Amino acid sequence: MGRLVTVSRRVVITGIGVRAPGGRGTKEFWDLLTAGRTATRPITFFDASPFRSRIAGECDFDPVHEGLSPRQIRRMDRAAQMAVVCAREAARDSALAFAETDPDRIGVSLGSAVAAATSLEREYLALSDSGREWLVDYDYLSPHMFDYLTPAAAAGEVAWTVGAEGPVTMVSDGCTSGLDALGHACRVIRDGRAEVMVAGAVDTPITPIVVACFDAIKATTPRNDEPEAASRPFDRTRNGFVLAEGSAVFVLEELEHARARGARIYAEVTGYATRLNAYHMTGLKTDGREMAEAIRVALDHSRATPESVDYVNAHGSGTKQNDRHETAALKRSLGAHAYRVPVSSIKSMVGHSLGAIGSIEIAACVLAIDRGVVPPTANLHEPDPECDLDYVPLTAREQRVDSVLSVGSGFGGFQSAMVLRRVEGATR
Repeated sequence: MGRLVTVSRRVVITGIGVRAPGGRGTKEFWDLLTAGRTATRPITFFDASPFRSRIAGECDFDPVHEGLSPRQIRRMDRAAQMAVVCAREAARDSALAFAETDPDRIGVSLGSAVAAATSLEREYLALSDSGREWLVDYDYLSPHMFDYLTPAAAAGEVAWTVGAEGPVTMVSDGCTSGLDALGHACRVIRDGRAEVMVAGAVDTPITPIVVACFDAIKATTPRNDEPEAASRPFDRTRNGFVLAEGSAVFVLEELEHARARGARIYAEVTGYATRLNAYHMTGLKTDGREMAEAIRVALDHSRATPESVDYVNAHGSGTKQNDRHETAALKRSLGAHAYRVPVSSIKSMVGHSLGAIGSIEIAACVLAIDRGVVPPTANLHEPDPECDLDYVPLTAREQRVDSVLSVGSGFGGFQSAMVLRRVEGATR
C-alpha cells in the first residue's frame, strides 16, 4: 500500500520580535551581538549572595514602557508579558494585516522550559510565609494562579494578541524548546493547517529556585567576580553557563502567501530535525552521534550538502562536556567542511535562557543572513585544544551568508537542528 504524498509548502520568516539581555528590541539585540559586547551581570532580581553562581543575563524589561495595561501586567506572568511584547513587535515588523486575515488560518507555537517560574515562586513564598508554613491559607492565593500553573497560558495570551483561532500549541522540550516550537510551526504550515504561524519561545528563569537547581548540579559558572567574561564557550577556562532570560517570536508564512502581499522575507526555514539520546538526564555521549543525526536529517530535508552551510550557530553553552560533544557532532555531520565553516555561540554575550535561547539564536541566524555578518564568540581567548574549529573569536565577521545551520542541546538528551536559507529575489 503506497504512502500519500503531498506537495511540500515552503515556510518563510517575515517578522521578528526580540527581547534579550542588553537590549530592548531587535535592533539593540543585533547591535550588541555584532559589537561583541556581553550583557551578563550580577543578579539584581533578588539577593543572590547565598548561591554558588550569582550572575545572570537579565533583561531590562519594563512592561509599562512596553505598553502593557495594568490589568495585563497583573494577570500575566513575566514570561507571558515578554512573549506578548515580542509577538506584537513581530506582527508589526511583518506588516501583515492580522485583522484582515482569516483567524482560523492563523496559529501559534510557543516554546518554554520553565514557563511561569517567576510567578509560581512568588505565590509559593506568599502562601507559605517564605516556606515557614506547611498548611497554607488559600485566601491569599492569586486569582490568576491557574494561568501561572498552566504553561499553555502564555501561548493563549499570544493567540489573543494576534487574533489566532487556528492551531495553538505550547512546546516544552527543555533547552531545545525554542527550536522545536519553530519546527512544529513549520510542520503546521507545510501540512496546510495554517497560512500564518506566530512562533517562538520565552523563559524568565532568574528566580531563587531555578538558580538553586543549577547550583546543585554545578552546571552554572561560579565566576562571579567577572560577570561580563563569565560565559566562555569553547574556551579552555570555561566552567559552566550563565543563566539568562529572554524571548524571540517570529511571523512564519507560507511562501506564496507572503509573496502575494509583497512581504519582506528574511529567510526560509528549509530543514528541521530533532533526536533524543536516551542516555542520561544531564550527561552527553562524547561522540555527538544524536546531534550529528539531527543535523544530517535537517540538511537532508533541505536538500543541502554540508558544504552549502555558510555559518553554524552553535549551542555553545560553555560547559566542558557540551562544547566537546557539539564539536564532535559537527565534525561527524559536516566532515571536512566543519573545519572551514565559521561557528559561534551568542550565549557568550546574552547567556543561556533555557527554552527561549533556541528562538533567540534563530533571530541571530536570520539577521546574519539579512545583514551579511557572522556574530562572534565573546570571551574566547584560550581555545580548548579539543574544540579546534573556527569559532569566530571576539570579533564579528562580515561575509555573505546564504545558508545557516542552528543546533540546540537540552537536558533529557534532546538534540535539535534547523537550517535556514536566503530566498533569492525576496523583497528586502
